Amino acid sequence: MFSIIQAAGWPIWPLVACSILALALVIERFVSLKTAKIAPPQLLEEVLNVSRTAVPTPDVVNQLAKNSALGEVLASGLRTLNSHPRCSEEELRSTMEGAGRLVAHRLEKYLTALATIASAAPLMGLFGTVVGMIEIFGSQSSAGGATGGNPAQLAQGISIALYNTAFGLIVAIPSLIFWRYFRARVDEYLLTLELASERLARHLNTLRRP
Repeated sequence: MFSIIQAAGWPIWPLVACSILALALVIERFVSLKTAKIAPPQLLEEVLNVSRTAVPTPDVVNQLAKNSALGEVLASGLRTLNSHPRCSEEELRSTMEGAGRLVAHRLEKYLTALATIASAAPLMGLFGTVVGMIEIFGSQSSAGGATGGNPAQLAQGISIALYNTAFGLIVAIPSLIFWRYFRARVDEYLLTLELASERLARHLNTLRRP
């Protein structure tokens, strides 16, 4: 592997850095976007059961907020109702929407960086190709203007061009695949959070009716 990097020349080093960064981002997102950390399947039903007759106490609400991202959104509504029992339904929904936006920002963390790597890696590979082509053209004339070319320099230019093109694609394609995967996963989580907060808002509004 090191011999390939040496043959590819200095333009490949930015691509190596991008590949390491992309791998770190993918691992981090896999760990952070686990279902148990974002939207546990039975959490909404548990919250509805606990608040069936009355709003839970602040201690219970605080524990809910620490449970997961969904718990944080649901807890924001319960916390608002605990502190302002006469708040309007619009204020309740607005509070949960604000908490949802904060959660969405966290879920989308690093996705822009991964998309940037997926877009920039082919361009970096193209830059390496251009550098290799310059090496190739430089090998066509030796010092003093005599023709005949330099075989070693020609081989070096071809290596730089081909290795950088290939490595740019090797970095870009998985980055793009994982970016689309995480993007779809985040969208699914956001829909789950939105539907859950809407259901809780209707439940709490019914709970407050005399």
